[in-house]
Amino acid sequence: MSEADQWRRCSACKSPIALGATYWTCNVSTCNRKRTGLVFCTVSCWEVHLPTVNHRESWAVDHIAPTEPEPQTPPGEARPAAPRRRIMQSSTPAKGASDGKSREILIVASRLKDYVRARSGFNTSDKALEPLSDIVRRVCDRAIDNASREGRSTVLDRDIPKS
Repeated sequence: MSEADQWRRCSACKSPIALGATYWTCNVSTCNRKRTGLVFCTVSCWEVHLPTVNHRESWAVDHIAPTEPEPQTPPGEARPAAPRRRIMQSSTPAKGASDGKSREILIVASRLKDYVRARSGFNTSDKALEPLSDIVRRVCDRAIDNASREGRSTVLDRDIPKS
């Protein structure tokens, strides 16, 4: 396979992965960071990295490689940095934001139920998850406002209201 026909090399066996070919990645986020960027030509190659990383629960995810080669940066020239965006609060809420319409559950049910059972021996209704998620949304909205007031685009622990 010519270098023009290959997308990347397998992180385990170093075999070339062709443009448009199927490849696998690990479902664990630390294996998929930009610097790490592990890609594997087969599931067997994916399994090779498991003993060294000690994932508790993981699986291989299949993908299709791009059909065109990625642009190359000339040697000695720095790759252009991605433009930094400052996220400011807008008048229109973002998708999934606390606009009264989003009813996605933000609480991990099993953890909440385990906590309540350990503290009191009580069971927890699934209907308790919605109002708790609403409380979490309100606290997060206040924390976002606090971070925005200080000119930051990162919510820190000090932005969360104490009460």
